[in-house]
Amino acid sequence: MPISPNQGSTSGGTAVTITGVNLSGATAVHFGSQTATITANTPTMITVIDPAGCGVVDVNVTTAGGTSNSLSFFYISPPIAVSLGPGSGPTAGGNTVTINGYGLATATTVSFGSNTATATVVSDSQLSVVVPAGSSSGSVDVTVTTTGGTTAPLTYAYVDAPTLVSLTPTSGSTSGGTSVTVNGTGLASTTAVTFGGTAASFAVLNSTTLVAITPPGTAGPVNVVVTTKGGSATLSGSFTYGSGPFI
Repeated sequence: MPISPNQGSTSGGTAVTITGVNLSGATAVHFGSQTATITANTPTMITVIDPAGCGVVDVNVTTAGGTSNSLSFFYISPPIAVSLGPGSGPTAGGNTVTINGYGLATATTVSFGSNTATATVVSDSQLSVVVPAGSSSGSVDVTVTTTGGTTAPLTYAYVDAPTLVSLTPTSGSTSGGTSVTVNGTGLASTTAVTFGGTAASFAVLNSTTLVAITPPGTAGPVNVVVTTKGGSATLSGSFTYGSGPFI
């Protein structure tokens, strides 16, 4: 007498199908000491809505001919999501985040606002998820759905990719130390600035402006790359290192 599914939320409400023989005219289906609601019944199948419960319970069917053998049904506690990291990423998605909590082993989907992703279960307390693309920049609720229910939401922020418009000045000494103003958009979450692949120190003034101090470099033009939580942007050959005097 198979039962499908054989697990559900402790709050009940799961549609469960039981198959077997001589099942017509069922008068009761018990989940432990509780009685389920019968929604359909044929000689070989019964569909019920399970009652609330906890732990592992025996399920059996009672008809005019007697009571069947028992099968096991597993009640799954509601999941709890505690933290999510990193808490932001590009609007285009594709980055991986980790969700920590409890009761996550039966996770089926993770929702980022109106978009969903499939979770990779690391353990009962951790999930790895590739973030789906967002509809726009901004914060969305993140929830995890498991056999036991859905978590309370955590918050994730989608960040638009940056753009670079200009540098001032566009040249400086190979010894470094030149203060360069970088103009663009989406710069507020900047995490790195490089000149020719070498990291520069920087300070973000606002979402459209940052100031970077050039590192030492080799004479000639180099690319300037700004990396933010929303992605990276490059101004190719936009800064030129020179060996002559600069003031």
